[in-house]
Amino acid sequence: MQFQEKVWEECKKIPSGKVSTYGEIARKLGSGARAVGNALNKSPGMPSVPCHRIIRSDGKVGGFAFGTENKIKILRKEGRNIKDGKVIF
Repeated sequence: MQFQEKVWEECKKIPSGKVSTYGEIARKLGSGARAVGNALNKSPGMPSVPCHRIIRSDGKVGGFAFGTENKIKILRKEGRNIKDGKVIF
């Protein structure tokens, strides 16, 4: 299995309403956060890979192929509170 597929598989494990960080995924796979972001940028997209559930370690929502505002809308729809571009825990 290629690295990007391993990243996608980790994303699939995150249930609706939950988030993980690029760094957390990277640690699980023995990689760097940037490599995780690059792999997610090549994902087949939703709903097969819920890459919108991956956020930055500082709580900011981070990038998204369909735009940050769409990522925020989806996360809110899943029950996450977001203020000033950050996920509230």
